[in-house]
Amino acid sequence: MRIPVGRWERLSSPWWRGATAVVLGALPALAFPAPSLWWFAYVALVPWMLLIRSAPTGRRAALDGWLGGTGFMVAAHHWLMPSLHVFIVVLAALLALLWLPWGWLVRSMLGGAPSAARATAALAALPSGWLMVELVRSWEGLGGPWGLLGSSQWQVAPALRVASVGGVWLVSLLVVAVNTGVTVLVAVPTARTPAAAGVLACTLLAAAAWVWAPRPEQTGRARIAVVQPGIIDGADGAERRFARSETLTRELAGQDLDLVIWGESSVGEDLARRPDLADRLAALSRRVGADVLVNVDARRSDRPGIFKSSVLVGPRGPTGYRYDKMRLVPFGEYVPARSLLGWATSVGKAASEDRMRGTRPVVMVLPDDAADGLRVGPLVCFESAFPDMSRKLTRGGAQLLVTQSATSTFQRSWAPEQHASLAALRAAENGRPVAHATLTGVSAVYGPEGERIGSPLGTDRSEAAVYDVPLTRGSTWYVRAGDWAVHGALAVLALLCAAEGTRLFRQPARRPRGPHARTAHGSAARPGR
Repeated sequence: MRIPVGRWERLSSPWWRGATAVVLGALPALAFPAPSLWWFAYVALVPWMLLIRSAPTGRRAALDGWLGGTGFMVAAHHWLMPSLHVFIVVLAALLALLWLPWGWLVRSMLGGAPSAARATAALAALPSGWLMVELVRSWEGLGGPWGLLGSSQWQVAPALRVASVGGVWLVSLLVVAVNTGVTVLVAVPTARTPAAAGVLACTLLAAAAWVWAPRPEQTGRARIAVVQPGIIDGADGAERRFARSETLTRELAGQDLDLVIWGESSVGEDLARRPDLADRLAALSRRVGADVLVNVDARRSDRPGIFKSSVLVGPRGPTGYRYDKMRLVPFGEYVPARSLLGWATSVGKAASEDRMRGTRPVVMVLPDDAADGLRVGPLVCFESAFPDMSRKLTRGGAQLLVTQSATSTFQRSWAPEQHASLAALRAAENGRPVAHATLTGVSAVYGPEGERIGSPLGTDRSEAAVYDVPLTRGSTWYVRAGDWAVHGALAVLALLCAAEGTRLFRQPARRPRGPHARTAHGSAARPGR
């Protein structure tokens, strides 16, 4: 199909081209919940990559990469606007600087009329470059791994099998590789055969993972309950939320439960300071015949500062198991470099006081350290986005992974569904069931292969739900080998740099220009003789 000349002329304008880059960069956000157009992820980058490869210079290609990255970050995190307001655009633009080298790389590999060999190399180089962007921005201080392209495949069974082999990183690599292959098919006619072979190779890899990747071996079942009190606001909201959760938990009596899970910040006072709350929780444990895992968001009585802590309460009170949240949400739970960025509290809902961090993961054994007791690995809020944290808990013996979360601030946005979807990836990566318990939805439970168990609790629900969860043993390849896909991407980029360096070194040096030759006729200034 030919693009009308007028449209090309518009793209020659820096302003039109920049606006187009922002819009095209935002397209991949449609692959995530709530739209959940998972299939779109495999072609969502193609228009953006076609724009970048048409850039007249490497500098312009890098700029297109930055602008498209800004569009993607704003679209993927737009639900933060009520909290950060215009500051979200500033943060998105800063993080999008990571796409500058990727934009340059796209043009370097696919710009002009690339050879078939170079276009083939792009099938490995461009996904590897994209993965480096995802890796760097996944650092906690830069916002964490929210919106990784591989996470858009949370409901696709073959992709979840791939995640069990190489984590969400491998899924991202395959998604970007398919996008690259489609781009080559569209724009580089001389390389269509290797591009088609590359797309086929991605399909075969997913099929091989489906057939040969080890599946977790079921060893039993656990019966758990998730308590979701719903939206409760007001000055006495913490007390009324506790009372509502208490009422819902009482209704679970007689259901032969192994564990009851409350959401993040479900208890607003330290249990040592409020023994009456501890007694009420212990009474609930006795009534339902199971331990209750709550989340305390309060100042601790034994050390300074505010902590978010998963606390296990049994029939005799707190069991002693306590996990303090280790990775905090930037601006939501602490302000990075507060002396410089503290002004953010005046333009949004940034944390007025920094939360304190925990120092180590905890695997809780219930009931009462029994030798054959259920081993639970808790995480708090956006810690479920970090693949390494759930992997450490699994390697530490956890049979059930639990995420306690609260997204009430973003209730009418894509955030609750996006957060719940991450549990499916963590379940598939580790071969362990994951329970995602929230205060206001979406709460959901996933089996050891990432499959959904039962019905989720939406943002309009206030109830307790019971789930029968299969327990497993054995390790997935991801648990055994870790982030090998990231190391492979680094190796690809290192080889590319070495090859480019060798090519430049072998190029013959340009000969210096000699003096201008005199012509027989000379010039007006110096007539020839």
